Amino acid sequence: MKMIMAIVQPDDALRTSQMLNEAGFRVTRMATQGAWLRRENVTLLVGVNDDQVAEALRVLRQTAQRRMTYVNVPGEMTGAYSPQPLEVEVGGATIFVLDVERFERLS
Repeated sequence: MKMIMAIVQPDDALRTSQMLNEAGFRVTRMATQGAWLRRENVTLLVGVNDDQVAEALRVLRQTAQRRMTYVNVPGEMTGAYSPQPLEVEVGGATIFVLDVERFERLS
C-alpha cells in the first residue's frame, strides 16, 4: 500500500479531489502553506494499493495545472515584502509517494 501526498494550488484542489473521487480514490484534504512564497496550498492525502499509483498520478497530472501569477515576496535580509510584484510560476503539484507499513479503518 502507498500514501500519495500531493501539494496543489487551491485553484486546482476541488477539481483534483473530485476527479480522484470519480476515479474511485478517497481523498483527505488539508490546508497548508508554502514557505518561500508564503501562499496557501492544499495537501491531498490519498491511500492507494500499489497497482493504483499510476492511475492516481495520471489524475493528478490531468488536474493540477501550472500558471503564471504575480506575488509580493519577502526580502532575504529584511523579511519585508518587496514593493514590486515578482512573476512566478505556480501550480502543478509536488507529489510524494510513500510506503505504508500499516493501514486500519476504524468504524
